[in-house]
Amino acid sequence: MEINNPSLFDAAAPESAADLALALAPWAGTGHFDELRGAPSKRPAATPKLPAGAPLPPLQNLLPGPLGIAGQTQSQTQSIEPTSTATPESQAELAPAWHAFFTQLGTNGFFDLNHRNANLQRLIRDNGVTYNVYADADGPQRPWALDLFPMLLSPQDWASIEAGVAQRARLLDRIMADVYGAQELPRLGLLPAALVQGHPGYLRPMHGSQPAGGKFLHIAAFDLARGPDGNWWAVSQRTQAPSGLGYLLENRLSISMQFPEAFREMNVQRLAASYRALVDGMKAACPLQGVSSGEPRIVLLTPGPYNETYFEHAYLARYLGLTLVEGSDLMVRGDRLFLKTLQGLGPVHGILKRLDDEFLDPLELRSDSSLGVPGLLQVIRAGNVLVANSPGSAFLESPALLGFLPALSEHLLGEKLAMPSLATWWCGEQAALQSVLPQLKDCVIKPTYPASGLPTVIGQTLSRAKLDEWAGRIMRHGEDYTVQAYLPLSQTPTWQGEKIAPRSAMLRVFAVSDGPNSWQVLPGGLARLAGKNENIASMQHGGSSADVWALGAAPTPAPFSTPGSTVTAPSTSTASRSATALPPLRQKRAVTSRAAEHLFWLGRYTERAENSVRLAQLTLHSLSGDDQSSQPLLAWLSAMAVNNALVVATVPPATQAKRVFERSLIANLADMSQAASVGYSLHALKNAASAVRERLSQEQWKTIVRAEAEFFARCKKISRAAEKGTYGATYSTQEALRALDGASAFLAAMTGAQTDRMMRDDGWRLLSIGRHIERLNTLASALMLGFETGATQDDSGFAAIVALFDSTITFHAQYQQRRDIVALLDLLVLDRDNPRSIAWVAQTLRARLAKLEGTDLGQMAVLAMNLPDPGSWTLADLYGANDSNSDSTAPQTHERLQRQLERCAVSALELSELISRRYFSHAASGSHSLGA
Repeated sequence: MEINNPSLFDAAAPESAADLALALAPWAGTGHFDELRGAPSKRPAATPKLPAGAPLPPLQNLLPGPLGIAGQTQSQTQSIEPTSTATPESQAELAPAWHAFFTQLGTNGFFDLNHRNANLQRLIRDNGVTYNVYADADGPQRPWALDLFPMLLSPQDWASIEAGVAQRARLLDRIMADVYGAQELPRLGLLPAALVQGHPGYLRPMHGSQPAGGKFLHIAAFDLARGPDGNWWAVSQRTQAPSGLGYLLENRLSISMQFPEAFREMNVQRLAASYRALVDGMKAACPLQGVSSGEPRIVLLTPGPYNETYFEHAYLARYLGLTLVEGSDLMVRGDRLFLKTLQGLGPVHGILKRLDDEFLDPLELRSDSSLGVPGLLQVIRAGNVLVANSPGSAFLESPALLGFLPALSEHLLGEKLAMPSLATWWCGEQAALQSVLPQLKDCVIKPTYPASGLPTVIGQTLSRAKLDEWAGRIMRHGEDYTVQAYLPLSQTPTWQGEKIAPRSAMLRVFAVSDGPNSWQVLPGGLARLAGKNENIASMQHGGSSADVWALGAAPTPAPFSTPGSTVTAPSTSTASRSATALPPLRQKRAVTSRAAEHLFWLGRYTERAENSVRLAQLTLHSLSGDDQSSQPLLAWLSAMAVNNALVVATVPPATQAKRVFERSLIANLADMSQAASVGYSLHALKNAASAVRERLSQEQWKTIVRAEAEFFARCKKISRAAEKGTYGATYSTQEALRALDGASAFLAAMTGAQTDRMMRDDGWRLLSIGRHIERLNTLASALMLGFETGATQDDSGFAAIVALFDSTITFHAQYQQRRDIVALLDLLVLDRDNPRSIAWVAQTLRARLAKLEGTDLGQMAVLAMNLPDPGSWTLADLYGANDSNSDSTAPQTHERLQRQLERCAVSALELSELISRRYFSHAASGSHSLGA
């Protein structure tokens, strides 16, 4: 039912927002639990029947206690009472949580839902929230899919989930400790040795090692589903590098902005404390070797920008205050792990790992891995670094393990599982295999080892012939397959354009360690939504996500002081202990060599893009303005355009064919094959920024993304119009200038953010150095060409050179209408107050290099020795007569000035090479060698 249906708002229409939501929303699909109404669907699914002679009772009777160990009978399974209170089917009422949500929204709020959804999608695009899909035809990145409505969990539901998840996290940690330690579980028959040691994720090099801090797991993710009866079931778990913590936080921030009143009034539990608990727990467990002062250094290890969840790696690193590193940023020396920084090697005490175990160490695991750190496993075995989670946990992710957890929980914890698992059979055991084969039609067939590449198949989607084929495969290779009961996922309301539509949902909940044998469950989670008429909730299969609001009980009033009451101050001893426990207030942020290189090139590409945009604007204005007849100006513009790759060298210069030259310049603005075109520079700028995204503000990243997107969109429009003959079978100069003006505005915003909104550490200094290297080379080359082409002697050329230096206003204010070389050199070469003068750029470069090297005041940095010293320049020397042995009557060629300008341009490029060799040579790069 659509919201624009006028019948909903007539006299007989629902009066309250809750009634309106009820009228708009259809029931959940057949056999699904309806989250909106808090009840099973009005059309329950038919009870599946077993084939005649099947040895097991119906599947729904098995759901509370999955058969795991061969020989376990139904009488041995645990009985779990329903945790939800579903309303009778005859009552079409909203669940209390949803009633409160729509009451806060209000009837008028329904008219605003499309607007809020548009704001949400714009926010996701602007924030650059992406989920990479390797096989996506639209490219490696696409915007994160997030629904407008959150998924709501009542306090009763959340209490049940929290208890069940915390218990399972403790259980998994104990299982892993046994598997890599005493191995009592296999000996007692509680866990088949073949299931563990036959798993590719079981790491024999880690057997017998004790992790730093004594804990194997620090993060665990659990995929949960609500069945048709309203109960929550555990479907799977993730322990290697569970994804979702970053997206979960972004979802919360985005959705709470769309419904601020509901979020405030419904007592939604907050997330920040759990993230703090994770970091604090890791810090407390880190080995303290090499920690002379301050806190242990913890890094977040990522596979790199091409990983499907790289966005959240950078997001988490920034939010948690961790250094984002790739394998090439780390190295092992003497059983210790070190970070390669600009200041040298710094010890690493903890790793938050977002890399699958098999890629961690090419010496002992996959030899073809370039993502890991050679020797890392030896450092872990020596207890010199904490890794969350400890390598070797992949076997815990096997769906087959679910069937054994009830007995393992009773043995290891002395407790029955608080939350049941779906009925699960590992077909590597003959009894389980024979029991489940007759039920394949009503089950899901999964690979025992998720990394094996075998597909997951829903039995209900298979024909009888296909079922027989699968039965044959399972009989031949039973250990490779696990069969799980099919569960129709509960359906939560989503906003689909003009209507509320139910979508199947899978809930991912995270538990984080906050101390020895202590776990904290992050309140809420990440809901993954299936597509229309589907029961598979997967982002890789085109699904979407939803924020999850775990509602707390009604808050109790805070105590207040009566007029006669007193507040006891802390004792002096307590205050002194608190003061002495404070960490040092100033801690320098580590700058890895890889991050430093990307920041360096971010600076160079920003400056290069600015220079190219300004030159293209100047050229197009000159070619269609009053100065288009000036041959020296046209010669200078042509030479500059070729030097800066705005046009190819084979294009006739503007002195010969102005319109051909102009069309070629416009056509090449977004040409990605031109290594210094405006489009190429903007794209390279964004790539460099994406690699250090954790160091950039959201506003700065939005500006970078929009600059590239809008420039390419405008240029594409120009090209299409030219192909259709909209502009008379040519390119529109005005449209091109509008595209350049837009890029110029974005670049000015980027420059402001880089100058005024970034921490001025060594990373920023390299960014600034990169900009000034590019500026020195460009401006010195431009002035040289101005003298070579005679543009400095031409009024139009003179004005154009001043404009390229972005100094027109200052020149007119200081020199009015003078057009002599002395004034030009004074402002564009010697003026130490003009940030576009060559002397200012050279002076600033020398100062930045000295600060980077940490040289004493007044001493010259080693890297700056080849840079010209603007302090020794004088106007008389630069403007002076030709060499003494030249003809005094010859035209003034300013040879000394030319040599000084050439030295500036050459030394800038040499400096780039020196910096690369000194600071980046041990970083895996090579992708930014262009133009250096």
